[in-house]
This record gives sequence, structure tokens and C-alpha cells, in this order.
Amino acid sequence: MKKLNRHMLICSLLLLVGVLLAACGSNNEETNQKETATAEPTTRIYKDYLGHEVEIPVNPERVVYHGEGYGDVLALNIKTVGAGFSWITDYAWEDRVKDVEDVGFPINVEQTLSLKPDLIIIGTADDKTYAQLSKIAPTIVFDTFAPLNQRLTELGDILNKKEEAAQWIADYTEKADKMWESLVADGTVKPDETASVLTYYPGDRLFVMARAGLSQVLYDSNVLKPGDKIQKILDDGTGFAEISTELLPEYAGDRIFILTPVDDEAKQSTKEMMDSLIWKNLPAVKNGHVYTIDIQKSDSDASTREWLLTELPTMLKK
Repeated sequence: MKKLNRHMLICSLLLLVGVLLAACGSNNEETNQKETATAEPTTRIYKDYLGHEVEIPVNPERVVYHGEGYGDVLALNIKTVGAGFSWITDYAWEDRVKDVEDVGFPINVEQTLSLKPDLIIIGTADDKTYAQLSKIAPTIVFDTFAPLNQRLTELGDILNKKEEAAQWIADYTEKADKMWESLVADGTVKPDETASVLTYYPGDRLFVMARAGLSQVLYDSNVLKPGDKIQKILDDGTGFAEISTELLPEYAGDRIFILTPVDDEAKQSTKEMMDSLIWKNLPAVKNGHVYTIDIQKSDSDASTREWLLTELPTMLKK
């Protein structure tokens, strides 16, 4: 009888242990299922403006950015591991770019590979280069010539900085509005004055800039406006137009901004234009409303736009 009782006790204990183990296993399985269900994804599908559907990291940490508008990235407080220095050197914010590797122009695939990026953003690339870069890391072709707010919003999405992008746009808009209101209030500029932005390129080529860099800052203000000829350029959507010096009187505004070129030949062409009788007879020239600024410091990126808000009042009050 004692043996039977002992045998039953052992069986009961074994059964109890089995039930407990089964319960623990069930709980662990449920916990694992819950953890799996609530775990945040680490990648997502992004469709770039050329239609590539790319699986990109949700929180990219090692970004290579190659193209115009690097100052947009800076505005979102993103530090990239690589960039094209063609769009960094001599810019207004160059001193803010440290410990960033130059990946060349055109982009050097081997150098990019050595940086071990988890995301590559490029302004343009041929099919061969795009295919090579895509083997290194998820690669997005980004529209660097889109309007500023569109670019910032899109970058905020790509880099998981949506709130930062929205905040920058709001802050910049407020600062720009206050700057122009102040310039009108103190009589520095008058509402409905017109402005022109001119620059030379090598080959004695004179361009009127209508929707790039500095001209965006001026015309977006709704204070300094484009003249009729420049408005037509804007309406056509081209953003700029090449003209002859003989046509200057038709394009020159009440205020003229000269973008000083880098190329020596273009600099000489600028000097010759400013020595000409056509130039000297322009109302803006006679009124002392001509301003010069280095072309690299008149880009349309977010960081340059911020810098221009601090420089324009000083420039216009001279």
C-alpha cells in the first residue's frame, strides 16, 4: 500500500511539473508572439521621384549624400559620412562640415563603398552608377531642384526627421517675414520694387536667374518682385534665361544682384559688362542699388537661405 501511495505521489508530482512546464511554454510563446507583433520594423519601402522602390532603413545612421543642396541635410542636423565636396567648398556653411569624407564628382563608387553607408542619396546618376551604388546600400535618387519646402519635407520623411523639417520651415518662414517687414518699415526697400539676379558663365554667357538660389529668397518675399520679362521666365518654368548685354534694360530691376562667378573668364565678362555704357545707364546702377555676392553663397539650400536672412539687411542698407 505504501509503495502504491508513493507511486501515486510521484505520478502526481510529475503530472504537476508537466502542467507547469506546459503553462510556462504557452506563456513564453504568447510573450514571443506579442513581442513579435509589437516590434518596430527596421526598414520600409520608399519610392523615389524616378520611381525606384527601395527598401531603406527607418533610422539611417551612415548616410552618403551626393548632389546639390547639402545645406538641406545640415538644416535637419544630420551628419553624413560622405558627400560631394563640389557642393560644399566655399559655401556659406562650409565650416559646419567636419569629419565628412569627399566621395568625389562624379561619385566615386569605391570611396563610397569604403564608408559602409546604410543609405545613399544622390541627385543624379546614370543607370550603371545607380546599379553599382545600389549594391553597396539602398540608393535613392532625390530631386535636389524641387522647391525648398518640398525638399525639406521629403528629406524629413527619408531621414526620419519629419518634425524637425516642419519646425525648420515654420521657423524660417517666420524669420523671413519679420526681416522683410522690418526692411519695409524702416524704408530700406519699398513694396513692389523689382529685382534682378544676374551672373556670367564661361564663354561670355550672361544669365538671368529667376528661380534658383538668391532669386528664390527675393521673390518669395512678395516684397521685391520680378519684372515682366523675369515673370515670363518663371511662368515658363525654366528658372533662368540666357540674354545678351543689349537686353539688360529689359531685364534689369530696381535692384540688381550680381552673383560673382568662380571662373576667371566669367569674372572678366562680368567686369566688361559693368564697364559698359548700357550698364552704367541702368536706373539701378545710377541709384546705387547694385549688390554683389559670391555665387556659392547664393545657393537655394536651407542653410544658405538662413545665412542670407542675416546678410541681406546689411547688403540692402549699404
